[in-house]
Amino acid sequence: MARKKGQIYTAEQKAKIVLELLKEERTINQIASEHKVTVKSMQNWKKQFLENASLAFDTDRATEIYKKQLEAKNKEIDELAKALGKTTVKMEWAVGKLKSLDLINKKALIKSKHKKLNITEQCKLLSFSRSSYYYKPKQINQKNIKILHSMDEIYTDNPEYGYRFIHQQLMEDGHQVGVNRVLKYMGKLGIQAIHPQKKRLTSIKDKEHKIYPYLLKPYWNTNKESKTVKVDTPNEVWSGDITYIRVNGGFMYLAAVIDWHSRAILSYKISNSMDATLATEVLQEALNKYPKPKIFNSDQGSQYTSKDHTDILKEYKIEISMNGKGRSIDNIMIERFFRTLKHDNIYINDYRNIKELKDGIKSYIYKYNFRRFHSSLNYQKPMNVYLEFVKMVA
Repeated sequence: MARKKGQIYTAEQKAKIVLELLKEERTINQIASEHKVTVKSMQNWKKQFLENASLAFDTDRATEIYKKQLEAKNKEIDELAKALGKTTVKMEWAVGKLKSLDLINKKALIKSKHKKLNITEQCKLLSFSRSSYYYKPKQINQKNIKILHSMDEIYTDNPEYGYRFIHQQLMEDGHQVGVNRVLKYMGKLGIQAIHPQKKRLTSIKDKEHKIYPYLLKPYWNTNKESKTVKVDTPNEVWSGDITYIRVNGGFMYLAAVIDWHSRAILSYKISNSMDATLATEVLQEALNKYPKPKIFNSDQGSQYTSKDHTDILKEYKIEISMNGKGRSIDNIMIERFFRTLKHDNIYINDYRNIKELKDGIKSYIYKYNFRRFHSSLNYQKPMNVYLEFVKMVA
């Protein structure tokens, strides 16, 4: 549900919503609907909250930062006042501050019943388009959630499918959906066909982030039919990825780190937001629990190319590897795990709520790591192979 026109959220209200988001007990759409706020707004509030969280435990530092900022601004105002006069300076400073606000805060400043300024004039002063002011975001309804669930199943069984093939399968299955919406939803799901494409990638990239080369060199297998990547020991290569996980009434995201050789899942996290913090938290947890790998491989999504994520890898002196453009198959080990998880657990259980989902995935990953035979390991269990190696080299 869209928020009311002119509705402004206090800092206390924003904090309450972000804390509810961080509990990971409900989907992001359910929280958005209850509080009548857009998903994008909540994601921005969450990012701002986490970036400034340390200040809550360091009031002296927060005061000092504020004091320095205040002194800098006062000096700036004084210098401008001497050159242009106090009245001109104050006006220019105020206008500059207003223009520097993000879109959410600009929209919140606009009053539909202002006595002296109409909507057009207010938008002009704020450098804010009228169309953005009148735009009302739409939350994903249950019909569209069913389409997302179906797309996830189609892609899990047919990872080579691009958006046109997925669209055709949806139409055959009775869904009424346009091809452009399928392409848009692939971005929300974080999926793309496993072969190179000329069309835009569905794993959302950030053009300002550095893209690293793919370091896992493939070799021809014995029958010369296909190439694979050979990793001889645990902790030689880890890889990470994020996948869409359905739940009754919505969806969540699962991020995981896998050891390439042993196939052991070293860490994972379920979240209602597919952002950089999800990827960094899972990586840091794995590094806190186990010896570091030589190489960490991921796709080119903004969650993994972000400075926060790559800085962690650099801090531990881990080589950074990223899939080739449009080639999720380059990260095949974790792709296979996600496919197995969905077929063996998610699709057959149809979890009713977030708690059931988290409990179910926790049980399955324990079973996968410690009780499930893996044919590529001569029918040993993944975590047993991994821990035996760690113990041997310790």
